Amino acid sequence: MRGRMHLVVGLGNPGREYAATRHNLGFRVCDRLCPTLSCRFDRERFESDVAEAVVDDRKVMLLKPHTFMNLSGRAAAAAIRFYRLEMDDLLVVCDDFNLELGQLRLRRGGSHGGHNGLRSVIEHLGDEGFPRLRLGTGPLGDADPVAFCLTRFAADDAPHVDRMIDTAAEAVSAWLDQGIDEAMNQFNVRMSPDR
Repeated sequence: MRGRMHLVVGLGNPGREYAATRHNLGFRVCDRLCPTLSCRFDRERFESDVAEAVVDDRKVMLLKPHTFMNLSGRAAAAAIRFYRLEMDDLLVVCDDFNLELGQLRLRRGGSHGGHNGLRSVIEHLGDEGFPRLRLGTGPLGDADPVAFCLTRFAADDAPHVDRMIDTAAEAVSAWLDQGIDEAMNQFNVRMSPDR
């Protein structure tokens, strides 16, 4: 994997009113990665906030699209095409109410599973064969899915959410350093303690 560029796209909605909602976990994971990668979101490009780092001679770019969730693919596709990246150079990080709170699921590809951000990325790339890391926000229960995604976590859940974001950032680092297979082996079985 040395010598290649990697792109991590965290999905979410821009604006302070959305910052702490379930749908913005992708943004929060990217923010958590910045200290580890010694970078910061200090520029705008591809309709996104952009942070750049160099890890073992590899360039790593983090994107937080400004396009709102349903058009996330526009930003991801613009960066992919500009840098002529392969699908396995991309990692999309997002929430998933089909997973229990604290559960992570790293996959090398697949369908959007009803997630509008992933749906947009697939549509704009014309390909579903890119890795994605999903962070559990469920159970959904009888709640309306759209409303549920835009709600904040309960105060009691804050420690579990923080632990999940920390672990997700570790999973992204493992993907960067060791590749998708090893990262899947390490992180797909983990859940936050006490959940």
